[in-house]
Amino acid sequence: MRQRPLSLLQDDLVDYEKAMERMTDLVGERQRDERPDTLWLLSHPQVYTVGRRTLEQHLPDPSHGIPVVSTGRGGQLTYHGPGQLVGYLIVKLGEGEGIVDYVREVELRLVRALRELGVPAERRDTPPGSELLTGVWTSGTGRKIVSIGMRQSRGVTSHGFALNVDGDLTPWDWAVPCGMPDVDMTSLVRETSGIPMDRVRAAVAEAFEAS
Repeated sequence: MRQRPLSLLQDDLVDYEKAMERMTDLVGERQRDERPDTLWLLSHPQVYTVGRRTLEQHLPDPSHGIPVVSTGRGGQLTYHGPGQLVGYLIVKLGEGEGIVDYVREVELRLVRALRELGVPAERRDTPPGSELLTGVWTSGTGRKIVSIGMRQSRGVTSHGFALNVDGDLTPWDWAVPCGMPDVDMTSLVRETSGIPMDRVRAAVAEAFEAS
């Protein structure tokens, strides 16, 4: 992976739709070269977000009361909630670099962060004809711990990743995450004795060389 220092923004809990408005502004600033490549770390109140290919039968029962929001990113259904670390990546792609190339880099950087936190993890290649295996899985238990959904517009990326740290995993069971009915979603607190969110944020920022 080439060196790619990022400017770091950090917030705690931010409403999803307000975050999308801010992210749109950040992308515009990067397209105009008014800001450097940026990693924005934050969390959201409970919300399901769906990509363009999400099937209706994968949506949650509305009786659970968690809103469902359509989004322009790649990927399928994802859950966000307190105790999850979300990272939005506003990055200008290099000459000849595509969004798929960058997503692979994001996976590898998050594998590095998880290793530093004591959780062996891996990215996976998608077998022909299978649902995309974008994201990061734990090596020991084979569970999915990071979801990734991104897009690019005029050479600049947006959206990003969601790393489950210590939040409630139950809402994942109320829908079909990532288009994979059999996926077992996990978190750092499930895989370890628990790691403070501040330490997780620091490890992720370091893996992306963000400051």
